[in-house]
Amino acid sequence: MPRGRYSLHDPHDHTLLAEEHFHCAPGPSGWRYVSQLTAPSGDHAGSVDLALDELGRPIRLELHAAGWQVRGAALDGVTWVRTDPTGAHATEGNVRAHAFTGTSPAFLVATARLLRLTPSSSATRVRLVAFTDPVLAPRTVDQSWALIAREAHATDNAPLLVDEYQVTALDTGEQHTVHISGDVVLAAPGIELEHLESPPSVFP
Repeated sequence: MPRGRYSLHDPHDHTLLAEEHFHCAPGPSGWRYVSQLTAPSGDHAGSVDLALDELGRPIRLELHAAGWQVRGAALDGVTWVRTDPTGAHATEGNVRAHAFTGTSPAFLVATARLLRLTPSSSATRVRLVAFTDPVLAPRTVDQSWALIAREAHATDNAPLLVDEYQVTALDTGEQHTVHISGDVVLAAPGIELEHLESPPSVFP
C-alpha cells in the first residue's frame, strides 16, 4: 500500500498551494485512494476519497474543500451532488463523461487506469468533469491521452516501470507530460512527489 506526500503547486508561478498526504491500494474490486490536504499555513484544506472499479470507472468520489463537498459516481455518464459550506443548498449534476478529474494526483492515476493505453495505441480522447478549487465548481473538459514511452528503471528491489503520457487539452491545444508508475504520480505539472514510504502498487 503506497503511502506518501505530494506537494501541489500553481503550474504557472510555482506557488505552493497545498501538501497532499495520501495512501492508496488496489483491492478485489479495483483501486482506492484516500488523502488529506494541508495548506501552507498548516491548516486542514480538504480531502479526497476515490474508489475505482476493476475497469477504472469511479464507483465513489468524495471531495471536501473550503467547506464545499462533492459526492459522485459513474452513473448515466457521471453524476454528482455538490453541497455548499452551510449544508443548506445541494445541486445535482450529470454529464455524459467518462470520469472525474481535479487537482489531486489521484485523478491522473484514475484516468490512466480507465484508458489502459499501450505504447503502440493511438492517442485516445476522454471527456472528464473537473472540480476546480477552491469551491469544487464542476467544469467539463475534453482531453487526449497518449502513452509515448514505457521505461524500466533499476531500483534496489524490482525494476520500476514508468509510463510517460502526453496529455492534450483539446479546447486550447496545450500539452503537458505526466509520469506515472503503478498507482503513484512521479511528476506532472503542479505536482511533485515529495515522499514515498513503499513502492507503487503493480496493477494486474
